[in-house]
Amino acid sequence: MAKSVLTSQTTLVWLRDDLRLDDQPAIAACGSAPTLFLYVLDNATPGLRPLGGASKWYLGRSLTALADCIATRGGRLDVLIGASEQLVLDLARAAGVRRAFWTRRYGGGEIALDGRIKAALRANGVEANSFNGQLLHEPWEVTSAKGQRFSVFTPFWRAHQALGTAAVPRAAPARLNAAPWPDAAPRRVSIADLGLHPTKPDWSSGLAETWTPGEAGAQARLGAFVGGALADYADARNRLDADHSSKLSPHLRFGEISPRRIGATLEAAVAGGTAQARQSDAFMREIGWREFSYAQLMADPDLATRPHRPAFAAFPFRDDRGALDAWRKGLTGYPLVDAAMRQLWRTGTMHNRARMIAASFLVKHLLLDWRLGEAWFWDTLCDADPANNPASWQWVMGSGADAAPYFRIFNPVLQGQKFDPNGNYVRHWVPELARAPSAWIHAPWQASPVERASAGLVLGRDYPHPIVDHVFARTRALKALATLRADGGGSEVHDA
Repeated sequence: MAKSVLTSQTTLVWLRDDLRLDDQPAIAACGSAPTLFLYVLDNATPGLRPLGGASKWYLGRSLTALADCIATRGGRLDVLIGASEQLVLDLARAAGVRRAFWTRRYGGGEIALDGRIKAALRANGVEANSFNGQLLHEPWEVTSAKGQRFSVFTPFWRAHQALGTAAVPRAAPARLNAAPWPDAAPRRVSIADLGLHPTKPDWSSGLAETWTPGEAGAQARLGAFVGGALADYADARNRLDADHSSKLSPHLRFGEISPRRIGATLEAAVAGGTAQARQSDAFMREIGWREFSYAQLMADPDLATRPHRPAFAAFPFRDDRGALDAWRKGLTGYPLVDAAMRQLWRTGTMHNRARMIAASFLVKHLLLDWRLGEAWFWDTLCDADPANNPASWQWVMGSGADAAPYFRIFNPVLQGQKFDPNGNYVRHWVPELARAPSAWIHAPWQASPVERASAGLVLGRDYPHPIVDHVFARTRALKALATLRADGGGSEVHDA
């Protein structure tokens, strides 16, 4: 292997949560230079949160798709496992890397790790640069007139929009140039060697039926959304009985598509008259919440483990493993909650409205610690996002930035009647209630024994009794809230 080939202009692209070629600044910066495209499964660096089971499954499929995509353009995806800092620096040294590029991350452990690697590379004469490939605008760009970060979403989003359109997305390069793997470099492994696919048992069949990981799957999902559900997104996005969501969340989480590409596609659809601005704006506001969540994560690296509002550190949570297990398995006796939790286990996803209802039930009806729910979602969601997941759980708990007040308590029955009025969502995921009429499907305990018998339902045998009474649970939750010191909230009770 000629030394000049390795040392002249070899470039390293370190891929993480940016598994795509389209609108990928780190890859665009390579030009035609011989490049090492590297992914490291870091299972050894302190401060990095290990992926949950569903995310591991998704990552394995996404890496396979990316490897194929890179190979068709003349490149090669190399995979390592271990501590990123040591592996990246060892590879750069062995390959005579002159330039190293990657996409920025915003978690505390990730920022510290990337900073150490960047400093070490530069100290060795390597041009090391990072790029924004995850967000429309980065957290430090979205500030008040006084340069302060926002703690409330609406002014954050207003300031975000005032920055104007994000950088124009760049198309994927037509050709890539694979640099040779040096003999002295760390030992490569296969994607299969990463052990991302579940075994004993393999519970991933529902995930495989639901998702097509990879950049092509992301582009197809975006096209289907813009040509379909976007048409009534603003009005119907909370309905559970029909498919009105974009289903882009895991593709965004693993960087198979960029928010810039999504925004540009929607802008083009509105400009071309194939989409309405009102519908596009409603969806981009959801992208804005993701941006707001990342700003929170950067400001509060302990977002998944510590309440943003200090008063909530003293909240009197209950310790009830039986109730937690019933919630996880979708056996609470509240059909809408159970449907949501079973959908999550089967498909690795859940409608956003269902997430709010299921999360509220855990922390307010059952009075269990929000971190238990956040950890369960982290393990079972394909789109378990390091910013969105904890920020949204803290929103439900009332402990986060711009959170829903704790006294806002979702009534699962009313929510079902409003957003699944005919019970179709419940019937699909809770087949025990398939014959139940719409009139009482969201509250089977309210039906008479004769009515339940006609639907082939015996409570306590075919489907559980409610694990807790709603009125009792609401009263208990408000008493628990009253034990906290005033934290700027109100006292009005909402039974939504």
